[in-house]
Amino acid sequence: MVSTKNIYSLPLNKEDIKIAVSDERAHFGHMKYAIDFPIPEGTKIFAAKSGTVITVKQDSKEGGYQKKYENPKYLNFVSIMHASGEISEYCHLKYNGARIKVGDKVNAKQLIGLSGNTGYSTESHLHFHVAKLNKSKIGWKTLKIKFNEKIKIIRIEK
Repeated sequence: MVSTKNIYSLPLNKEDIKIAVSDERAHFGHMKYAIDFPIPEGTKIFAAKSGTVITVKQDSKEGGYQKKYENPKYLNFVSIMHASGEISEYCHLKYNGARIKVGDKVNAKQLIGLSGNTGYSTESHLHFHVAKLNKSKIGWKTLKIKFNEKIKIIRIEK
């Protein structure tokens, strides 16, 4: 198992977290260590670590569990590059929900966006992962996240 070199803050206010889930039925292969936080639409999302914003996509108004939503054009998300080359991603943001732009330097716990239900999604939630680029066909894989706060993550196996 490969863990993050960096230590990350929670991407939400702790009181907004009712449950954190890592579901192998949805997150496997390069997405193995992704975490889902079911939260109401419009919940504030914060940078989990200081870094530079490298991607912002917030133009989708659509989401659902139909096959067509597997197309990335429906997914709103933010990507932030951190020390050690690790990249945190915050997915399923609401339409125009980003509060930062590409090139911005952000601090840990800075507001970066609002949760939504865009892309391939069954309900409003934050999909969060930290990844490292590699030479695989996909080009990256998730890492097991070291958080600076205790959090119980429910792992659902196939």
